[in-house]
Amino acid sequence: MRVYLPCTLPALARVLAEGELGPAPLTGYAVTPALVEWYASGDTEELEYIALTDAARASLRMLAADRADGVEAAARRVVVAAEVPDDEVSTGVEPEERARVRLAAAVPMTRIAAVHVDEEAATADVEAAIAALPEADRGDEDARFTVDGAEAHELLWYATQEMPDLVG
Repeated sequence: MRVYLPCTLPALARVLAEGELGPAPLTGYAVTPALVEWYASGDTEELEYIALTDAARASLRMLAADRADGVEAAARRVVVAAEVPDDEVSTGVEPEERARVRLAAAVPMTRIAAVHVDEEAATADVEAAIAALPEADRGDEDARFTVDGAEAHELLWYATQEMPDLVG
């Protein structure tokens, strides 16, 4: 199963150093039966895009958490795409978790298929979205608009052999 795992550039550097994305359990996003049922008119590509977008939103929250913990992290969302055996994946049960999955094991580098990262031009909008998250979570519509502004940027695709260049 293709799983999209939210990440950050510092976390991606740890993946390279340790040879795996972990530790387990991990939360990711994938084309699940609940997602297919919810978006029945979508083809596989559209459904994977939804899962990727959900992972990018989670990456934004990871960036905000890193900042709150004093971790220096470039304001670029990162999503790791991996091929994970179905028996290592469990799906959520709540309707709002329709694409969310949990992985029972760390993901070794050999299962990573690609990495998706914001281009540097998105940095200002991602910074603004990080700052606006608390207000957006409290229901502020202007803050929500700012957070959504980060989603206007498409994530760029990188092959696994390009990962050192991303974190270097």
